[in-house]
Amino acid sequence: MKPFHAISAIEQLAAHLRGEILAGSLGGTLPGVQRLAKELGVSPKSVVAAVAQLEHEGLLQGQGARRSCQILPKKGSSQADLTIRILLYEKSERSSSDMIDLRHRLAEAGHRPEFATKDFHELGMDSGRVARFVKANPADAWVFSGASLEILQTFVDHPLPVFALFGMHRALPIPGASAQKIPAMIAAVRRLVALGHRRIVMLVREERRKPYPAQFEQAFLDELAVHGIQTGRYNLPDWEDTREGFQRGLDSLFQHTPPTALMISETVLFAAAQQYLANRGIVAPNQISMICDDPDPSCAWCEPAISHMRWDSGPLLRGIVHWANQVARGKRPNGKTFSEAEFIEGGTIGPARE
Repeated sequence: MKPFHAISAIEQLAAHLRGEILAGSLGGTLPGVQRLAKELGVSPKSVVAAVAQLEHEGLLQGQGARRSCQILPKKGSSQADLTIRILLYEKSERSSSDMIDLRHRLAEAGHRPEFATKDFHELGMDSGRVARFVKANPADAWVFSGASLEILQTFVDHPLPVFALFGMHRALPIPGASAQKIPAMIAAVRRLVALGHRRIVMLVREERRKPYPAQFEQAFLDELAVHGIQTGRYNLPDWEDTREGFQRGLDSLFQHTPPTALMISETVLFAAAQQYLANRGIVAPNQISMICDDPDPSCAWCEPAISHMRWDSGPLLRGIVHWANQVARGKRPNGKTFSEAEFIEGGTIGPARE
């Protein structure tokens, strides 16, 4: 019988980090001690000890106090860099902290990330136009942010590697990453129901509603039904995907039987709805309850703080970097990465007002 060797918690942590480094998932530098400790559920002291072990092995190089360790290239590595175009849902995403972080991580890993000159809305969310645009803009690989099911289906067997960040990729054999928001949404619905709300409406973009509700939206309707709330188009209404169409949709929604609670996808739509309601003297939480399903930093800066869903985007971004590194090695991985979201109750929800 071979001798038994017990592995300490620090050795296990070092093994985990070693695997991530060798797989190319972490880019050019190791995340900070506090961030790693929080993400991995361990103490900062354990992270420091594991990092010291990997420095001794020659996988990491310290860069001084309060600076992240540099990940050293493997000896004999000849990994090629990639030109990676990022096709966004809307160009306004370029300034988001996640997209800035993603570009930084990809560049640190030796790639050349570039934003596409158009976004999905400029291309009409049309799979044919997107395919022609990709063909006309050469790149080694593409990251699609918020693509529709039809578009992703078109690129499942495409010669170029495509990664789906958010969007409707879950049921497709295509690499992707997104937040797991359903548990957070269920928690939010249950809180609203406990506060007496029955007329609960979710506002999302057309590609989330058609040709049929996406998984998150269907789970919302299913959860309402669990509480005895009859569901239909009222709870997931149609509206034209323009500023004017959104305003008309709100006009129709509040004309006869106004909702007592709104769950709104995207910070930009939440802000537009909030202004629409304020202009009519409808203010959360006094006359209506409002929840945003995005983790925008502005949610905490508002008064009252906006009820919202929050998740750690770090695992999602590392998943993209890992995919890019694998593609650079000639592989076509189809793995998916998810980050669990939580419901953060702010000051924009309260008892139902009939």
